[in-house]
Amino acid sequence: MDIIRSIVVLLTLALAVSCSQDIGTNDPQAKTDLIKYVNPLIGTAPLTDPEFIGYTPPPGWRVWAGLTYPGTSLPNAMVQLSPITEYGSGSGYQYEDTVIYGFTHTNKGHWNLCNIPVLPISGETPGDGAYGSRYSHQTETAQAGFYEVFLEDYKVRASLTSTLRSGYHQYRYEEPTGRKILFDLAKANNEVSDWKIEKAADNAVQGFQRNGDQIIHFYALLNEDIRELDVKQEGDKNGSAILHLQNGDNDLVEMKIGLSFVSSKNAKLNLEEEIGHKTFDEIRAEAGQIWENLLSKIQVEGGSEKQKEMFYSSLYRSFLWPALRSDINGDFSDINGEVANKGFNYYTRPSFWDTYRNKLVLLSIISPEVTGDIIKSLQDMGEKTGFIPTFFHGDHAAPFIAGAYKRGIRDYDVQKVYQLLLRNANEEGGIRPHIEEYIQNGYISTPEIENPHVETKAKAGVSKTLEYAYDDYSLAQLAKDLNDTSNYQVLMQRSKNYKNVFDTSTNFMRGRLKNGEWVKNFDPQYPYYEYMFREANAWQLSFFAPHDMQGLIALYGGESDFEAKLDSLFTVPWNPDHIARNVSSFIGQYCVGNQPDHEAPFSYHFIGKPEKSQEVIDNVLNNFYGVGEHGLALPGMDDAGEMSAWYVFGALGLYPFSPADDEYIVTVPLFDQVRWKVDNGNELIINKPKESRNMVLIEVNQEENQGYFISHDLFRNGGEINIMTD
Repeated sequence: MDIIRSIVVLLTLALAVSCSQDIGTNDPQAKTDLIKYVNPLIGTAPLTDPEFIGYTPPPGWRVWAGLTYPGTSLPNAMVQLSPITEYGSGSGYQYEDTVIYGFTHTNKGHWNLCNIPVLPISGETPGDGAYGSRYSHQTETAQAGFYEVFLEDYKVRASLTSTLRSGYHQYRYEEPTGRKILFDLAKANNEVSDWKIEKAADNAVQGFQRNGDQIIHFYALLNEDIRELDVKQEGDKNGSAILHLQNGDNDLVEMKIGLSFVSSKNAKLNLEEEIGHKTFDEIRAEAGQIWENLLSKIQVEGGSEKQKEMFYSSLYRSFLWPALRSDINGDFSDINGEVANKGFNYYTRPSFWDTYRNKLVLLSIISPEVTGDIIKSLQDMGEKTGFIPTFFHGDHAAPFIAGAYKRGIRDYDVQKVYQLLLRNANEEGGIRPHIEEYIQNGYISTPEIENPHVETKAKAGVSKTLEYAYDDYSLAQLAKDLNDTSNYQVLMQRSKNYKNVFDTSTNFMRGRLKNGEWVKNFDPQYPYYEYMFREANAWQLSFFAPHDMQGLIALYGGESDFEAKLDSLFTVPWNPDHIARNVSSFIGQYCVGNQPDHEAPFSYHFIGKPEKSQEVIDNVLNNFYGVGEHGLALPGMDDAGEMSAWYVFGALGLYPFSPADDEYIVTVPLFDQVRWKVDNGNELIINKPKESRNMVLIEVNQEENQGYFISHDLFRNGGEINIMTD
């Protein structure tokens, strides 16, 4: 049976045509040979080596080393169908765990979601109601668009695949009698406040799960009749529901489940339209082909097998978030909980603080239609709240939208979006806390606290000042493109505010009190979550002015002093007594494992020393990804794809140093040749003829390039870059 099933899968893969409206493939008969490099388990294992981490974790700490999930999803889909081994953890799945408690249908890898848990079970109901099964990685398979595992305690092989809005389960029970399916609807990574399940037909159930003000509806259809639906304490945090299936000779139970954030009726429609009468193997093949279509937009030659695995796994991981929230008929539940339909795909807000630096630029290059719909979604949110939403910190919708506009993504009402971004930048009580103080004084002050520690709550004034300054620059670029001269001038002047938190006596970004004095007892190595800095120390933020590096270099006293300070960033040892949970994996003071300083390795280019940048970049690419006992750990939390996208750009030899600008800093790629295809049919080719990592010349279309940046025009028009090394 398994051999026949494998043959069917291979034949279906060869013939599959992508059904995704979001990917836009140009080659429906593309060969499936790149998804073999995707390993969704990368990022699921912990970091355990104190020397690599930079400190000895306190007892009970699991150092964040990816927080990814291994289950099945399509690019930017509504459904992420994945096993859960611990509720309340980063992604619900931890590689070192030995028990699976269910398969959940939403995920971000960010301590939330993991909704609609289901688990095939058999045998007697445990007296304590504690369901779960041991499993082994030896019987576990994770691929792009497919996940499979054997549940040892229930003797069930569970196979999973998915579409944009639906999941497809196959359960092979070794015992044909006593077959049951647990709907553990009281559980999710967020606290569940209400839930409901009911029979919708002899072989179907429907219901919902509520987390706060969010409701996820579902409709599940089985190939077996339901003998009994046993619901205990419906809606209660201690309740659950079990589907008792009819006994029969068929060992294969199939369950197709549609999701909707609008209604169970829409969930059923999503299921019928996306899966319908298609078989599991057909849906699995289509999922694989959709991923192949996306991955094949960047094809590489040369490099090791591990580098290809890490590259395509990182590219895969970069396209799992933001997530689709509109149904196949266009309905969505808006930010106020009202049902709307505006004729575009509605998405969650991006994880701006994490991903504006690189991941959202990658999205705009490879998936411009998705990017345009995300901006339309943000516009809809902004029109109903008065502000374009942010995420966590800063106002980084500004660089995202300004950069997308410069890259030619303009299928939205840019004037309305621009006016909303201006409100973000100027009005107190909106997206930018302390904006009046920032505008009036040119910086956000830090309160004087005698003995601040890692967890001290404050304004994160230094980080906010630096980030608002860059956001101002970004919005100024949009103002310039829209011929708004007056706002352009004001915003460009404000973009220099980063200088107001630079202390020339120490050559560090440093907190300032309201009276203008510097924060006393200043330790540039000490990491804070909110006091002065956000998840960083002074070393990690003192090189952040991506829009004005020449101005920053001047603050240091010139190129020589800047170089010496930058050298120290990568050589001054991390103090192992300084422990902050999501600040880990260091090269000197440089934190590989968190995003605030991820542009710093490229800074040597601005003083004509690209070879020094390359040394650091190569160190990160070769020694900090795919590490640990199983080769599956990342240096820090993937943060909705930011860590992955950093690897993608670093490996390709292009990096969006200032994401609001339509240009890329050039480094030496890992691969001998890169062929990057875009939706307009053009192709950017990057060649590295020699093995040397020391770049001496950049040729663009057979002509010597001036400087270290190349324009996005090479994506628009196609072209060729030759990276000449010594």
